[in-house]
Amino acid sequence: MTALLHVSLPLALCVALANTSLFQDVSVDLTYSHYAEPRVESLPAFLALPCNCLVNLAYIVLGLYWLRPPGGGGEAPRSRYMREVFSLMALLYAPVQWTRLATLRRAAAVLDQWLTLPIFAWVPAWIHVIERAPGEWRHVVALEAASVLSYGLALVHARGFEAALGVHVALAVYRAVRVQAARGGRRSRRYLLLALASCCGFVVLKLLDHRLARYRLFRRLTGHFWSKVCDVLQFHFSFCFLTALPERAAGKPR
Repeated sequence: MTALLHVSLPLALCVALANTSLFQDVSVDLTYSHYAEPRVESLPAFLALPCNCLVNLAYIVLGLYWLRPPGGGGEAPRSRYMREVFSLMALLYAPVQWTRLATLRRAAAVLDQWLTLPIFAWVPAWIHVIERAPGEWRHVVALEAASVLSYGLALVHARGFEAALGVHVALAVYRAVRVQAARGGRRSRRYLLLALASCCGFVVLKLLDHRLARYRLFRRLTGHFWSKVCDVLQFHFSFCFLTALPERAAGKPR
């Protein structure tokens, strides 16, 4: 319940702000031509791009899967809280992306960009909790607040969001590699490498969406679709990596 409250209140604030004129000049794509997948005119708006719409179900399944307690029990309260927040982020991100595709409204497009930042910021925040003594939450709050505010860069430059996202990705990778070197094992290293590979796929496939569509293999299941598959995978392997690290810190066998 605490995790749900802490996720839903900031989300409600972002939704309210996104529906004002504050982000009227933010550079976002509001046409289906942004996506390489051809629109199916005979389908309703929520399935206008069937593959890119339905892939959002994978985020919902992922969120529900990781909301459940891990097998074996013994999970510390702070670890449970971090896992539940991350799970709810995945779960609630799906309808935002789906709404963007169904409506092509500016507010949904802004939210789609904006919410990506605190999601990436949760990785270094979780790592901070793993590395520090219980009760040190000020850093987590400050990091997430700074992440949310960093979307303000989109107000001052057309590529402000991309710059903010690049910093978030770099910070998450840096903190993950550092904590792996300090206390990781073979199992966590495998998860980290899979998460990094998925992250690369997420970025590269989205950027090459239209170029890849020249090839038959990517004309329906486009680069953007596969980038979302990679995004779900990087979520999953990030969960695996982050939940594996506390086990080693507690002296459990790997």
